[in-house]
Parts: sequence; C-alpha cells; structure tokens
Amino acid sequence: MNAKFSLPALAALAITASGCDHYGKVNMLPYPQTPREDVSDTYFGHKVADPYRWLEDPENENTKRWVAAQNRVTFDYLSQIPCRDAIRARIEDLWNYPKEGIPQKEGEYYFVMRNDGLQNQSVLYRQKGIDGQAEVFLDPNTLSEDGTVALGFISFSPDSRYMAYGVSSAGSDWVEIRVMETATGKNLPDRVNWVKFSGAEWTADSKGFYYSRYDAPRQGRAYADKNENQKVCLHRIGTAQKADVQVYRDDAHPLRYFSAEQSRDGRYLFINSSEGTSGAEILYRRTDCPASFSTLCKGFENDYTIVYSSGDVAYVYTNDSAPNYRLVKIDLLNPQSVTDVIPEGEHMLEGVSRVGGYFIATYLENAVNKCYQYTAAGELVRPVELQTEGTVSSSSFRTDDEHTETFYSLTSYLSPATVYRYDALTGVSELFWQPELKYDPKDFVTEQIFFESKDGQRVPMFVSHRRNIRLNGNNPTLLYGYGGFNISLTPEFSPSNIFFMEQGGVYVEVNLRGGGEYGEKWHRAGMLENKQNVFDDFIAAAEYLIREGYTSREKLAISGGSNGGLLVGACMTQRPDLFAVALPAVGVMDMLRYHLFTIGWGWSVEYGNSDDERQFEYIYKYSPLHNIRKGECYPATLITTSDHDDRVVPAHSFKFAAQLQYAQGCQTPILIRIETNAGHGAGKPTSKRIDEAADKFAFMFYNTNSNVKTK
Repeated sequence: MNAKFSLPALAALAITASGCDHYGKVNMLPYPQTPREDVSDTYFGHKVADPYRWLEDPENENTKRWVAAQNRVTFDYLSQIPCRDAIRARIEDLWNYPKEGIPQKEGEYYFVMRNDGLQNQSVLYRQKGIDGQAEVFLDPNTLSEDGTVALGFISFSPDSRYMAYGVSSAGSDWVEIRVMETATGKNLPDRVNWVKFSGAEWTADSKGFYYSRYDAPRQGRAYADKNENQKVCLHRIGTAQKADVQVYRDDAHPLRYFSAEQSRDGRYLFINSSEGTSGAEILYRRTDCPASFSTLCKGFENDYTIVYSSGDVAYVYTNDSAPNYRLVKIDLLNPQSVTDVIPEGEHMLEGVSRVGGYFIATYLENAVNKCYQYTAAGELVRPVELQTEGTVSSSSFRTDDEHTETFYSLTSYLSPATVYRYDALTGVSELFWQPELKYDPKDFVTEQIFFESKDGQRVPMFVSHRRNIRLNGNNPTLLYGYGGFNISLTPEFSPSNIFFMEQGGVYVEVNLRGGGEYGEKWHRAGMLENKQNVFDDFIAAAEYLIREGYTSREKLAISGGSNGGLLVGACMTQRPDLFAVALPAVGVMDMLRYHLFTIGWGWSVEYGNSDDERQFEYIYKYSPLHNIRKGECYPATLITTSDHDDRVVPAHSFKFAAQLQYAQGCQTPILIRIETNAGHGAGKPTSKRIDEAADKFAFMFYNTNSNVKTK
C-alpha cells in the first residue's frame, strides 16, 4: 500500500452556535489529508471506486496515523464546546445509582450481578438463601486496570460444583472460557480460547461442557479476518484445550454457525445451526449412541429454538407456519409428530421460559411486553400482573423444572430496571429490588404515536419528554432507530436520555419495519429487497415530528448503532436536508464489502450480497458509502467507532468519514471519534460510555443551537 499520510498546516474554521446559556465559538482544526487511491471493483458492469481501501487494514502504520490525526481534530473540537464538562458531570450523576440484575439460584446460593453506580464492570455476588449476606464472588474490575476486561456469560454445572465464565478484552467478540470452583471461588487451570458466539453448555454429569470455536486467526488479524468453519467441541474439566473432542463440524458449509445443547436429563444432544441471523436448523442424536446426527427441524426457511427438552420430548419456539411465532411439542422418537402447545396468536410471541413445570410466554403488544402463564399442556393459567407498561428483560423467568420461584425485571423509558420475585404456584409478584433515583420519573411522560410511512404503512414510535414542556417546533429532538434482524425496540432506560429530557429535549424511538415488533411479516417487510422501507419509515417519522410541531429541521438529530448506524448513514445521504445532526455509531457503511470481514457474511440473509447481481442492484442504491455526493451539504456528523470492533470492523466508519470529509459542500463538521481498547459495545466500561454520551450530546446541542442549563 503506497498511500502517504500527511497533516497540513493547521488553520482555524470558525463555527458559531448558541449553547450553555451563552454564545460560544469553536475553532476547528482542518481535516487530516486522506490520500485517495485509484482502486475500483466491477460489479456486473458497474465500475465502483474504492479510493480509501487502504483504511481497511487496521494494523497498517498509515491507518494508525490517520486514526490518531482524526481523533486529534475531533477531541480538539469537542473540548471547546461550552458546557461539555457540565454535561458530562450531570450524566455521570444520573448514572451513579446502584444497579442490580436478576438473581439466579444455584444449589443453596443466589447469584446476582450488581454495580454500585459507576463501577466500570458489574460484579457477581452470591448469598446463601434469599436473605443471606451478600459476598463478592467474581469482580471483573480486578481483571484489568482500565476496566476493559468484561464478563460475557456465566454457566453453572448441573451439580452447582463449577461455574464456567467467559471473559472478553477491549470489547472484542473473542472470548476466553475459564472455570471456577463454586465452593472455594478458586479458578481452575482450565482455559479455552478462540471462542466466539458461544456459551458453555454443561454435560449432564457436570464433568465438562460443549462450546463453539474457530481456528486461531493469523497473527495480527484477529479483529479483521473472516471467521469460517465454526466447530463444536467438548472440554473435560482438568484437561488442556488441545485434548478437547471435536463433536461436530461441517466442512461443506464453512459459513454456518453451530452450537450445542443437551436435553434436561442429558438423554439427547442437539446441534443448532444457522446460516446467518435468520433461519435455523436443529440436528439431534442420543448421547448414549454417538452415531451421526439426524434432522429434527429442517432449515433454513424458519427459526427454531429449543425451550425445554426432557425424556423423548422437545418444546420448540418457532415461526414455522406462524409469523407471530408459536410453541410446539415434538416427539423425538417420531419428529414428524408436531403439536401446538401455545398456538400463534394476534400478537408477537417474543419468547417462552420454563418455570416449575409451567411455561411463561412473553408477548409484544404494540412494542410493549405482556406475560402469561400456561400449563405444560398449553392451558392459560393467568396473566402475570406487571406493575407498569414497559420491557421485561429477556433473562427473566429463568429457573429449573423443580422450583416455582423465579424473578423478572421491568423497565421503561423513564425508570431503570426494577426486579420482582414471582411464584408460579400462586401467581403472586412481589417487589424484590428497586433502584434509588436522583430524579423524579413523574417529571416526564412517554406517549406512543402512530404515523404513516411513504407507502401508507402505519408505524409506531415512542415519544418521551419533560412533562408540560411547550412543543413549539423549537425543541431539540433525538430520533433513534434500528430496523433490522428481527430485533424489537421496546422501552429501555438510559440515564443520558434523562439528562437530555431535563434540558427540554424530546427523545423519540421508532419501531421501524425490519424489527420484530409485529412478527416475521414486519421483519421481512424491512429486509433484503425491502430494506428501503426501513429508511422510508425513519424519514417519515422525522417529517411527522417536524410537521406536528415537536421540532424543526434545525433542531433534529438522528442516531443509531450497528444496523442502526447503517440506518443513519442511509437516511443522511438520501435526505441531507432533513436533519441538523447525524450520529451514526459502529455502522455498516460499505454494503458491497461487509461480508469480507470477520462474521459479516452472516448478515447476507438480512441484507443480500453484492456477489449476487439482483441483490447488488438494490444494495448499491442505498449503501451509505456509495451514495455520498460531492458538493452536497451534509448534516453536522459525529461518527463513532472503536479500534477493537470485530463485529462491524471500523473500516466501515473510517471510509465513510473520509468520503464525507472529501465531499462535504458546506462548513458543518464531519468528525469521527475512535475509541481505543473498545469494541462493538458489549462490555464497554461505564467511564467510556459516559464519556461518549457526553460528547454526543455536547456535539448535538452545539450544532442545533440549543442551550444547556447548568446548576
């Protein structure tokens, strides 16, 4: 790579805005020079230039110097914004409250994750009995000086003797599995590496666990190389990883994910297979007869998840012949024998849990959770009486088949997670833990609004703001969306959003097509050749908010991460006139090459792939990187990414920023903020999350001419 890097002599670009109760001025450094190379690819007769291909190599010294220079410009700009420090201080204050997860009972102990408020990583505690004295069992904050080593999962052996846990460094998807003796808290010598998208599935005899891994990547390419040929292995406690037994692999299909799970009694071993983020296949065999696997649920047109299995029966959650999903029972001795337990209903069945011989079904009704208890035969017992409308955590209602005690958490846009204890025998919910807050949720309000998209489709969004503010078109408004991968946006709490609403801001979350809020039909209406519907929905939401006087074009910012970063990138390039500020985070910006890095190939089922002529045609039309027009005036943009993001590699954001800076036709800033020792988002230390939130809101307030009230 012959690109040369240079930083020209510094010259100031003056941008004036109103902020922090007074008028301030930011003198912006010039953008670093980013060499453009004569690189192109031809797709079905279309020659497509890729002048910043060299930025795809994160280990190249030119790329590293470019990253450092871009951060220098960005942080110099941010440091000059009036009240940036005050913004951070208030967000940190709101963030600083005790947080508690959902208790998990193992043997005679309860285990729970807790955070005293500002700890970089939450700490695993245990206590003997429900009223016992809590003690620290595992503190991830001791695993690194800067809090960048995170606890990914915990998994207890059936006899509760061992706990396997996954740790990841600097936000990477790569996980190392370690094992701890629960009685003593002592770490065993066992270490399992090059694990990705896998937990630890214990064998029924508690002597080992199944996990999924890839081969070790090339030196220096762990965060960029394409991941292929995942395999399922069995690790026995007390042995080295090199002795692990390979249980399943499929060399004919290198681009598939595989994971293992056992039936409750250990009689059957299941292999879950998928070709991406949608569609699955389940294989199975008897554990006492290690012959080849047979097909239980044939892929890959539908989704299948085993909820519970014991004896010769498996209960499977699926959208097979049921776009809103259902729970079925399958006879493992006769897999063609499939009967409904919880049939498909009017609303989206989001998940099912097994609790003390019952099933708890969690539904989405207009993007708000409702829960119902059923017998094992599928007869309705009762609704679970939730104390408020909001979101029930996906890790709720976890227990074993012998106990009717379980826990769930409930959250909303205005209140953080509150934990409840539920008895499936009596149907009684009781408050178990509630956070103490530094604001009054009653000062704010959330309403659900429906609007029409471009094609007439009715789309919902949640609008939250301070109670009794004047909606006069002059309110700074943050519009957030995702719209993909069957992921539902439901009420979720954020301390930084409370800060924004305290300042008179309007926070809006849109339930775009492509998500799972209304089942598989809603999902498919926003994927593949229908992806433009997602962008049309988001644009229509913005137009509605302006038309109805919530905000104005000059006060409107859009935000989204990952697939939501793609959303922001596509909408700001399609309608740059509509938004004042764009905040794309860790976005998929190069739709023609995303599948060539790490696990990007797994998204082809959602997006399509540029190797296919028909799919190339519609992908190319909206790919953010390829639809930037030179001379256009784009919104003030703060792109955020991380140097260790091995989910959506940072090259997406690097190339998008370079092309925007090259093409920008006005003086609104195009900045990129590149976090170090961080990844796609999971496990990011609290301190880094607060820093990033403060920078985003400071950038937004400044570039929407919005004042910040300080105490």
